[in-house]
Formats: sequence, structure tokens, C-alpha cells
Amino acid sequence: MRTPRSAVSTASVESTYDRRRLRQWLAGEARADGVSRRDMLRLLAAAGAATAVPLALNTPAAAATSPGIVKPLPDDWFTVRGTNAETKFASLAGTGYHTPVDHFFVRNHTSTPVLDAADWTLTVHGDGLTHDRTVEFSLDDLKKLPAVTRTAFVECAGNGRSFFTGQQGQTVTGTAWTLGAIGTARWRGVRLADVLRRAGLGRHAVDVMPRGLDPDYVTADGTDLGRVRRPLPVSKALDDVLLAYEMNGEPLPYDHGHPVRVLVPSWIGISSIKWVGDIEVSAQPLYSPWNTDFYRLFGDSYPEGGSAPLARQTIKSAWELAWDANLDAATEHRLTGRSWSGHGGIVRVDVSTDGGTSWRRARLHDAPQRNGWVRWSVDWRAPAPGVYTLLARATDTTGRTQPDTTVLNTQGYLFDAVVRHPVKAV
Repeated sequence: MRTPRSAVSTASVESTYDRRRLRQWLAGEARADGVSRRDMLRLLAAAGAATAVPLALNTPAAAATSPGIVKPLPDDWFTVRGTNAETKFASLAGTGYHTPVDHFFVRNHTSTPVLDAADWTLTVHGDGLTHDRTVEFSLDDLKKLPAVTRTAFVECAGNGRSFFTGQQGQTVTGTAWTLGAIGTARWRGVRLADVLRRAGLGRHAVDVMPRGLDPDYVTADGTDLGRVRRPLPVSKALDDVLLAYEMNGEPLPYDHGHPVRVLVPSWIGISSIKWVGDIEVSAQPLYSPWNTDFYRLFGDSYPEGGSAPLARQTIKSAWELAWDANLDAATEHRLTGRSWSGHGGIVRVDVSTDGGTSWRRARLHDAPQRNGWVRWSVDWRAPAPGVYTLLARATDTTGRTQPDTTVLNTQGYLFDAVVRHPVKAV
């Protein structure tokens, strides 16, 4: 399949930009907000050489509560992982295209702040604005700007991390997600481009860095990294990024960014800063811990200083079935799942019910959508009682297809290999 010219152009621009940013960082030509360069380099080195910690697949869920998460976390919908809550993919069966808010996963670095929308303001500042000025917007100010509604998934960069261990026998660090650190919603808000232009975006601006209003993040060794923040190139900020204040037709819930969050379609979830409180616009490249020691690829297959900061998500598929689900061997079952990609819409899903010996196409129930996923199904009756391995392999509009294995990186990001899903016919 030929890659669309627009996709090639976008990927080329992003790749060139990321390589330039990496060179600027390593050469000391960029500014690391809130953390000294010496501390950043120490953290960067630690991230690249950290002792790997084995992650168990399907770690037993704790009680359905999590420190700092506001909404209920029913056991049949979520697996609690520290300050995070992973959606159990089986619970999405029959829920429709958009993930219900009460099923939507939660990724918190610290805890959910309970903010009053009436008191909230967004401060836009920095030397990338004309006359290096500061401008404030209330929620009412944002709602006076043209509203945009966009369907897009948000997915943690570590989604699928457990399979580095459970499937490839490798050890990585980080939260032991299976495939439920993703959700697709209908977001409504204003274009970040409109807000930046109202604030006086200068021609010399190169980066914008949203910062959240959640509590400061303190590492295990006591280093206070401040509030979660991660820069975006101006080119992306002016493209399709939203400042969202609604989710599936309702005001944003507390756990998902109330009253306003950033939405960066197709990029890793950390880019979509929740509870945004200020945005710095800079005339020079910006860096933070969230694109230097976190959310980059480290390991033997990558440069000594790590890869460029991660941007687009990768391609994945998941069955809407419990792990080791019991299925009646005498019954024909309609098995369902979802596939998605950060690079293009899904155009094909091939499935195997015999561990990869044979493959057939699944039926797609949605048209390929940029920034969205596709639901699919396949009918299957087990030939006999026993243990079976289900596989699903997606292909997107750019020609990307899920590989058999994912190249190891020490922090377990962007796992995109075909997942081997066990079931039992009884």
C-alpha cells in the first residue's frame, strides 16, 4: 500500500524536528525548565541505565480505590495500579465507539486536583509572544472562541508495557499496563492555535509548554520535578491541538482534566496535559523531565543519550475478552476487539485463533478514522476443549502493520507487537 504523500510529509517534518531538538539538548543549547542541566543529565543517565525491574503480566488488582483518583473504580471495569486505573478491555464490549467516562482509564503522576471552574484561569506567557507579554483567559473567555468537537483517543506511552516481560521475557521499568491505558472520547473545546494567536504569538516562537495544576511530582530519590509539563513544537500546536473543556458531551470530570485539558491527537498521552494552568511560549527549544529522562527510548538499540522525545503513538490491537477467558466449546462465539494507530486509520485486521498457524480477516465495523480506533469481530467455535491463543494484527493507512516483536527499551514504551491472548474452551 502506498503511503499518502501528506503522511510522508508530516512524518518527515516531525522526524527532522525531533532530531534537531535532540542535537540542541545534547549540545546544551536548550533550556530545561525548573531543573538544572546538571540534575537533568543525572536523571537522564539514571533513566537510561536504571536497573530493570520485572513486571508481572496481569498483576492482581488492588481494592477498587486509588490514592488521588476521584471517581469510583469498580473491580469489573478497572485494575488499580498505584495512582493509576487501567480499563479492563473486556468491559468495553458493547459500550459503543466512544469510551464511557466511567470506563475511561486514569493516568496520574500524583493525584487528581479538585478545581473550581469559576476560579480557574489559563496564563499564556513567554518570550515567544509579541513583547514577551502575559495574557490570562478564564473559562468563559475560552467559550467565547469558536468551539471545535473532535473524536480522538488518548493513550499512555507505556500501554502494553507488561508484554515486554510476559511475552518477550524482558524486564522494563514503569507501571505494568496491559492494553487498557487507552480511551476514545468526543472532545469539545477551542483550538490551541486560536488561543495562542489571541495571546500574541510571535513569528520567532518555536515551542509551547503546557503545565498542569496537579501537585508537584517528587521522584523516589527525593528530586522535586515540579508540576507535570511537556513542550510541543509550534507546528503541532497550530495544527490539531485542542484546549478541551467537555468530554462526551459533558464538562470534563475531575480525573480527566477538569476544567480544561490539552488534547494532542495521535501523540503519546503525556502530551495531553490535564488540568492545564499555564502555557509557556518560547523562542528557543524547551525541555522538561517529561521529554528528557522520561518518554524517550533508552537501551542497547538506541543512541547513548536516548532517542528523540517521543511524539506519535504506535499501532496496537486488543481483544474485548478477559485474559484466560472461559468459552463454551460447544458454542459459536462472536469475538470482538479494537485496533488503533497514531499514524493513520486502521484499514485491515487479521486474526488467528490457533496461535498464528493460520490467519483470516476480521470484519471491520467502523471506517478508518484519523486519531480514532476501529471495532472489529470474528466468529469462532473451538474445534475441541482446550487452551487456545488468539492473535490480532492491524494495518493502518500508512502501511504500518503490527510486528511479531517490539524492540526493547528500558522504560517499556510503545509496545506494538501482536499480543498473544490465551483463552480456554471448556
